[in-house]
Amino acid sequence: MGGGAYSFTHILLACFSSFLSLSYEESKQALNATVKFEGSERTNNNSTHTAHTHTHICMHSRVAAVKAPRTHNRRCVTGSSGRRREGRESEPPRPNMSRHVFTSAVLLLVVMMCCGTGGGAQADEPASGAESSPKPYFDWRDKNEEKTVSSLRVPSLVELDGDVFAVAEAQCTKGGSGFTGIASELLELSDESSKLLDMSKLKIQAPDECHFKDEKCTYQKQEGVVSQSDTKVHVSRPTTVVNRRDIYMLAGKYTSESPAAAVAAANATDGVQWGLLLVRGNVSVEEGKDKRIYWRDTYGLPWGLFGKQDSLTGLIGSGGSGVNINDGTLVFPVEGTKRNNGKTVSLIIYSSDIASWTLSKGMSADGCSDPSVVEWKDKKLMMMTACDDGRRRVYESADKGESWTEALGTLSRVWGNKHKGTAKGVTSGFITATIDGVDNNRDVMLVTLPVYSKKEKNGNNNGKSVLHLWVTDNAHIVDIGPVSDDEDAAASSLLYKSGNNNNKLIALYEKKKDGEKETSPGMVSVLLTAQLKRVKEVLTTWNEVDKRVSKLCPTSSATEDTSSGTACGAVKITDGLVGFLSGDFSDGTWRDEYLGVNATVKSGAAAATGPVDGVTFTGRGAGAVWLVGDMGQTVPYYFANYKFTLVATVSIHGLPKDGDNSIPLMGAKVNDGDKNTVLLGLSYNREKRWELLHGGGKTSEHSRTWEKDTTYQVAIVLQNGIQGSVYVDGQRVCESVQSNWENTESKGISHFYIGGDGGNAENTGGDEGVSVSVTNVLLYNRPLSSEEIAGLAKNKINIPKPVAARTSSPAVSRPKRSSESLAGGATGVGTARHFAANGDGSTVCGSGLLPLLLLLGLWGFAAL
Repeated sequence: MGGGAYSFTHILLACFSSFLSLSYEESKQALNATVKFEGSERTNNNSTHTAHTHTHICMHSRVAAVKAPRTHNRRCVTGSSGRRREGRESEPPRPNMSRHVFTSAVLLLVVMMCCGTGGGAQADEPASGAESSPKPYFDWRDKNEEKTVSSLRVPSLVELDGDVFAVAEAQCTKGGSGFTGIASELLELSDESSKLLDMSKLKIQAPDECHFKDEKCTYQKQEGVVSQSDTKVHVSRPTTVVNRRDIYMLAGKYTSESPAAAVAAANATDGVQWGLLLVRGNVSVEEGKDKRIYWRDTYGLPWGLFGKQDSLTGLIGSGGSGVNINDGTLVFPVEGTKRNNGKTVSLIIYSSDIASWTLSKGMSADGCSDPSVVEWKDKKLMMMTACDDGRRRVYESADKGESWTEALGTLSRVWGNKHKGTAKGVTSGFITATIDGVDNNRDVMLVTLPVYSKKEKNGNNNGKSVLHLWVTDNAHIVDIGPVSDDEDAAASSLLYKSGNNNNKLIALYEKKKDGEKETSPGMVSVLLTAQLKRVKEVLTTWNEVDKRVSKLCPTSSATEDTSSGTACGAVKITDGLVGFLSGDFSDGTWRDEYLGVNATVKSGAAAATGPVDGVTFTGRGAGAVWLVGDMGQTVPYYFANYKFTLVATVSIHGLPKDGDNSIPLMGAKVNDGDKNTVLLGLSYNREKRWELLHGGGKTSEHSRTWEKDTTYQVAIVLQNGIQGSVYVDGQRVCESVQSNWENTESKGISHFYIGGDGGNAENTGGDEGVSVSVTNVLLYNRPLSSEEIAGLAKNKINIPKPVAARTSSPAVSRPKRSSESLAGGATGVGTARHFAANGDGSTVCGSGLLPLLLLLGLWGFAAL
């Protein structure tokens, strides 16, 4: 019998291997004994992992998937059974990928084992207790009948099949004790009024640990039964993302304190074994009831699989929304804790197949928390964080978090956590959207953040805040206005719903009471119809202004110069263009055509006469101030502390009869109080010489002169925070240099001045003869190259001599715009040379340094 049993056993083994191979083909996406989502249709055959240095996280079976039963059904059913719940007849059946194959394989294995017992070679008996040890599972159950909601926090919005659901963390009480669950509710988006989530419709679910022994589920540990793993679940900060018909939620973490885990923990630095919780949910309908979310399968992402990230001691979801990027990768923002200093950092985890997860190698600066992530153009991820220094830093990554670069040239540090000082931030609403109904369907980012009240009547900060909405295309930034009705907003989430000509913008935010001291049970949803309309108006304006500005660089066919593709050479005139001052001037305000920061005009100014838009400044005290710093909580031009280009077309009409010989024309001043130091600027004098201003010093250009009533294009460029250049008609005035200063701290740029520094008109003698016209002021968030500046100078507008300069009146009507006035006009011929702050004898410029440029650079690098 031995030989026959041996052959029979081999036959059975071959059959069993065939069954296992079939099962493997259906679950080959799972790696390293992973648990694959049952019924998941997610595949991505085109995705590949090339960053081998990343940590890959596989969802192990020690925290297995379970389906959530109805409230009245107390049975635990494992995810592998595929058994449908009682009372869920209306729910469509979900596909089961490997149940039958797996069951058949197990039955065949049992038969093989039974047949093998008759052989001469007996199998070893299993170790004592191996079969009776229960395994932990997490079963999501409704808690509506058992709880009182004390607060809702960490809002998130999800859309599935056109329905929008609110998801939030729910702090609940039950019999004097508390627990945390996940709240969800189908939103009714019927009007624009703010609505508190309806507690009667709110669905609260929380995971219960379910131990199995003898195929039975026990919610409490049975007496005498030793669990393989005593697992504690901490549900918090739900972070959601939708993929097809599934909702994935990162929902807190679990800790394991079993004897086996304790041994492993003894060798761990933090002494705790833990992991993140990933939950899958679906939308279903109960008979006679509304649609709702059911959280079904719970997966553990053990911390041990993050082992390569040795600098961190823990991770937790950020709350809010993740993102499903174009290549099919699901991305969740998370917070980590640094091992060496306990500081919070922001980073991401991502997966292209649900089975394995990668923790990004790169992360934010220390002290940056509450991350929100979006996908921007060119497959770039952008992460907004709230940092301990009181500003919100924005980071960019083109390699899925392998490295992060702070976006100092665009959005970083534009928004603050408070009006002044440092404060702990909250999660922002941060999404991208392609707005329908606008030419070219412009891509934008939408941001919601609380704007805090400056002062109460008694002068104290009241801690209250109104939620505001901003729109940006990563260059222009416009405050659309308030979203919340009262000063009670905190963390928020946004969702843009498009399709079928029924576009909607929805916000969900935490409602606070008594400032920041207490959390209200309420969470508010609001349909932003008026705000979305305003967003479309802003985008339409941006498109129109882009077209007008583009006429400053007409195609070569419209000009005599055909040496390049455009008359401006290599420059794309709207690339990086942030602000544009032209002819919209009245009541002392020179308005940005892109609806951003307006310039304030001092006395002695009037709208330019003739066919050219602009402003004519008369008198020593005249000039425009375009703020950079001292803007309060929001600083749209924060990039100017690191790099910028300021371009203007000017014409000088008059000179001072006596008094100060040097007349400021344009420049940037440092925020150093009463010193009023010029960081970098250009002046002119009665000897018709150009003068370079730098760090409080002055250098004259001796080789060329300026002429009265002649049009010039002036450009001031700062790059790397420490190197500056000034151009007149495309040629440098003196040389640009870089110097090093020590033991000095800069305060950053205060403002740009245009047409004059707006200084006091006292003690200026006969300066009433000073007159200058300025038009087409362009502010860029990048340093233009010398070739680009020269290209712009070829097509500057010719400013005619004013017939009669009008002094400013309380209200000046805006002159009629002419598109021809933007692009037409003669080309002025100007001269200039490099400025040298190092006193090089080979140049015609005097000696001097650029201390304030260096101070600004040191300040910028110190702030990183």
